[in-house]
Amino acid sequence: MMVSARTSGLRRVTDLLILGATIAFAILWLVPVIWVVAMSLKPNAELMHSTAGFLPIPFTLDNYIGLLKLDTVPRWLMHSLIVSVTMTLMVLFVSSMAGYAFARLEFPFKKTLFMAMVAGLMVPEQAVFIPLHTMVSGWGLHNTHFALVMPRVAVPIGVFLMMQFFRSVPKELEEAAAIDHASRLTIFLKIMLPLSIPALTTLGLFTFIFAWNDFLWPLVSATKADMYTVTVGLASIQSNFAFSEGLGQVMASAVFASLPIVLLFLIFQRFIVAGVAMSAGK
Repeated sequence: MMVSARTSGLRRVTDLLILGATIAFAILWLVPVIWVVAMSLKPNAELMHSTAGFLPIPFTLDNYIGLLKLDTVPRWLMHSLIVSVTMTLMVLFVSSMAGYAFARLEFPFKKTLFMAMVAGLMVPEQAVFIPLHTMVSGWGLHNTHFALVMPRVAVPIGVFLMMQFFRSVPKELEEAAAIDHASRLTIFLKIMLPLSIPALTTLGLFTFIFAWNDFLWPLVSATKADMYTVTVGLASIQSNFAFSEGLGQVMASAVFASLPIVLLFLIFQRFIVAGVAMSAGK
């Protein structure tokens, strides 16, 4: 009994230490975020004297109003939305189909193709920028949505994630459907896809966040201001804001670009937690 009580007490202390460390790290992560939001809500005249403080006193929305008055901002938002939604849908389509093929089908050179896919995880995206830029430029596709979306559709980690999920589904479900004369496509669409909603949701959210925050490839591919995404567009005007409009509008642009992602995460966080927990359980 004494050993059990000591073990229980030690476990409780360990849990409290882990909880305390988690809270401390969360506070450290939130401090710069709160600071940026506070500066975005302060007048630029106040920020010229001091940027210290986490309370927006005096309070103003002029920085956001000035940002929204720019004619190009709605267009940049629309480009980001088109690119992010299209890329997310295409990544889900390709990853689910390829993941199911690797998990359940037998076809020539399956192992070779799988090793090539895994090797793609080890290649940094910057390593292929020059040949990708040359190829897209040769086709005359720069400054198009096609050029912004298509190079990011084949995602090895997405294929690997979906393959691992489909492997965890009992084969008996597919065998029962096959007995009822269901085709392979019917099994995939009506059995496997509905079961994979948590994994698809997690992959879709991370893909959308990546596409929305992507900066380097849109900077290379979109050379005209009319085709900028919101990240490239706001970055292109920040240097002017820092000198002419002030630090407040720079911080407001950072908050403005991040707000859709924060809202998306808050809405779908339970799906992300469920997907991560599901992956950890496997």
